[in-house]
Amino acid sequence: MTEEKKEETITIKTSALWKVGTFVFAILFLFSIFGVFNGNGKVIKEIIPSDNAPSASGNLKVEIEANDPVLGDENAEISIVEFSDFQCPFCERAFSGAVADFKSSSYFTEGQVNFIYKQFPLTSIHPYAQKAAEASLCAQDQGKFWEYHDALFANQQALDDASLKSYAQQIGLDSAAFDSCLDEDEKASEVSKETQQAVKAGGQGTPYFVVINNKNRKTEAVSGAVPWAQLESAINAVK
Repeated sequence: MTEEKKEETITIKTSALWKVGTFVFAILFLFSIFGVFNGNGKVIKEIIPSDNAPSASGNLKVEIEANDPVLGDENAEISIVEFSDFQCPFCERAFSGAVADFKSSSYFTEGQVNFIYKQFPLTSIHPYAQKAAEASLCAQDQGKFWEYHDALFANQQALDDASLKSYAQQIGLDSAAFDSCLDEDEKASEVSKETQQAVKAGGQGTPYFVVINNKNRKTEAVSGAVPWAQLESAINAVK
């Protein structure tokens, strides 16, 4: 092979390797921003807020169970089910934004729509989310899920076990019962079950909302920390 041919071959190989390397770097960079793989190879992520976040309609399979914490009239025609993560910053944005607006709306105050919270901790990127989820269910055992839920989002930067126990004391829970529940992982299986429900319902990140008409079973899903107007549109879509 001539020196000219050798140089041409090396140039082509170098160019190809550069393209492959650039592509791999781009993929890894995107995963570092938006999420990581779970054990099944599925990307689990936080959903970046957007006024045009994707929604899906149809007959999504969402299980509403007797032990789910319900805010509002339990017999409301429509339910907003949120699959959420207490360590997710976009979930906090939804909590202080669209969800707060919903609680001020006539849909909620007049008993037309209730709100249900389900656990969806993204444990691969949020190391404190699992125990925070379990802690909220331990608080639910003592009838104070929503008070504890609010305390977690108000103190999202401190979700270690000691802090979780401190919040329980602050809202007046029986500390011994709460601490035992948390330390013994009593709610781990429930959190795991609800996480699987989220995935089955189409959830790929948090926050993830499914609006359900409990009479005609129409559903509408909304992903991300969207404005209240987008959740309101989903409510009207299932009527």
